[in-house]
Amino acid sequence: MGPAIRNTGNVLTFFSKQVLEADRFYLGASAGTGRSLGVVCGGWERCGADYRVDRTDFPFYSLEFVARGAGVLTLQGRALSLHPGSVFSYGPGVSHVIGSDPAAPLLKYFVDFTGRAGAKLLARYDLSPGTAVRVAAPEVVLRIFDDLITNGSSGTRQGPAICATLLELLILKIAEGGLIEDAHRMAAFSTYQGCRQFIQDHFATLWTLEEIADACHVDKAYLCRLFKRFDRQSPHQYLTQLKMTRAAQCLRGSERLVKEIAFELGFGDVFHFSRAFKKVFGL
Repeated sequence: MGPAIRNTGNVLTFFSKQVLEADRFYLGASAGTGRSLGVVCGGWERCGADYRVDRTDFPFYSLEFVARGAGVLTLQGRALSLHPGSVFSYGPGVSHVIGSDPAAPLLKYFVDFTGRAGAKLLARYDLSPGTAVRVAAPEVVLRIFDDLITNGSSGTRQGPAICATLLELLILKIAEGGLIEDAHRMAAFSTYQGCRQFIQDHFATLWTLEEIADACHVDKAYLCRLFKRFDRQSPHQYLTQLKMTRAAQCLRGSERLVKEIAFELGFGDVFHFSRAFKKVFGL
């Protein structure tokens, strides 16, 4: 079975093929010419064990964020370890090598952008190309990246402007968060990310918190605490959101009966399904 990769817009040649799964968007290389700040593309990638990027140059400014896994980064000949919470930047003229640990492959987010305003922002907040830091609030950075992907994939006229604003917020939040080496906090965030990814991968067949907790080898109460600490919704709310989003896609794209879709997503009662759908979408 091949990798599950969704690309919104054009597929760029510099996207690595050594990934198992990815969700990317592309707004265009001319999104921010001259002085203005413009997001070119972004997304997330779940890297394969053989993932390796080796470049001596790159046409855009880039910020990358490690959400899970481990690896080794070499920036301008300087070797650094990558862990959850690591953020690094590169750009034109900055050589970089990114490698994933085969025992703990990287799950990382990225955003590429252009414009002198972007270069000035990076310099102003000590994130000039060739910089690597570890953020104190990785959950905040993750949320902004998720919002970037949502708006970058929206296809609306306002999408590029919203993404440029979110990029400014991302840089500010990275600068505000500072640096930490709190191993306990990073371990908790990594566990949260693993649980969140499991729900995302298996939501169609999941129903209870017990199932999620058992599969992720955590206590149910601890699972809820992780989501309260690092997310804006409970694990059950996240599961329901994913189910209802799939339901909406099925209802919009076919003439299947509502009860068929409800049963497919684990609802034994079509009225329960309808109430859940209305609670999420308001109709």
